Amino acid sequence: MNIALLIIGSVLVFLAAAFHVYIFFLESVTWRTPKTWKTFGLPNQEQADITQPMAFNQGFYNLFLALGIFVGLALLGVNTTIALTLMLFGALSMVGAALVLFISRPGSRAAALLQGVTPLFGVFFLTLAVVAH
Repeated sequence: MNIALLIIGSVLVFLAAAFHVYIFFLESVTWRTPKTWKTFGLPNQEQADITQPMAFNQGFYNLFLALGIFVGLALLGVNTTIALTLMLFGALSMVGAALVLFISRPGSRAAALLQGVTPLFGVFFLTLAVVAH
């Protein structure tokens, strides 16, 4: 295994996980504040109030993906196979969600790229780390 590539991939998936914790915070903690609902393109407080239960739930999805990556990172020195499996699953799930957003909401393509590019590069470098000698 190439340690340099493993480190680069690990840093990238860590950054992706940290970003998803931030999204959790926005969706599950501060959703009804004007700054947050405007960030997500909602037109008014009423829409923020109506969509709050959905956003709350969605925020936890983001948190759980991030936690999977964090656990994987913590296990790197203990069991590399389990660590990489968790990291890759979490990162690929983030990439998949970004792809769905990119395709389904053309107006949210910038957000989809922000959500998906870092974990995609993380997957790339982690995969290279495994196959490179």
